[in-house]
Amino acid sequence: MKTKSILTAAASAVLAIGALQAAPAHAQAMPHSTEPPFSHEVFTGAVLFEKLEYGWGLDGPNIGRWDGQAWYGGDVNRVWLKTEGETARNGRVESAEIQLLYSRLIGYYWDLQAGVRYDIRPRPDRFYGVIGLQGLAPGMFEVDLQGFVSERGDLSARAEVSYDAYITQRLVLQPNIEANFALQKVPELHVGSGINDIEAGLRLRYEFTREVSPYIGVSYERKLGDTARYARNDGEDVGGWTFMTGIRLFF
Repeated sequence: MKTKSILTAAASAVLAIGALQAAPAHAQAMPHSTEPPFSHEVFTGAVLFEKLEYGWGLDGPNIGRWDGQAWYGGDVNRVWLKTEGETARNGRVESAEIQLLYSRLIGYYWDLQAGVRYDIRPRPDRFYGVIGLQGLAPGMFEVDLQGFVSERGDLSARAEVSYDAYITQRLVLQPNIEANFALQKVPELHVGSGINDIEAGLRLRYEFTREVSPYIGVSYERKLGDTARYARNDGEDVGGWTFMTGIRLFF
């Protein structure tokens, strides 16, 4: 009887060891955990200046332009800092904005973003609430859609789409288009209702490294509707072609 009991216990032990070896690794490591595996995000950060450029206008003034963003966080939750603006030929800042956003991953390629925006220029300065959607559309088009509400209740929006076409492993052609919209007129900022302006550009960059990529390009910008009328009243051009050179930085 004792021999039979010992054999039964030994067989049970062998079966238990075999079941443990067959179980997934995460189940072995956390046999009593109620958390799903890989539930902890790894936090990283990066800075990207998509545009650091100077342009020579064929029908208008020469301008300098920057467009950059930085983020820190994991795959699901991130904090973003975005900035863009333009300077005139004399170096005076014509437009400048900065955004602080929280983003949440809502799909494999899409982030829902919300936060605040502050326009340093033009005057008078403005604060805005921001909600947006940023990610990759089918075909690997990079899309950035944002809606704004100012401290005075004015509603506006911006849409930007770009695409990286690799001619070689280092030579990249990037078309992009951007449009700005407003629901109401804002005369003090020279903004009309409807589509305010549209810009289409084409930039050819050479990636010496992933971090440093000089480029050349051409763009066409046009103010529309009441925004164009405000520009004409101020003696400004409402549109024209610009040739530019610049550098793209990523680190």
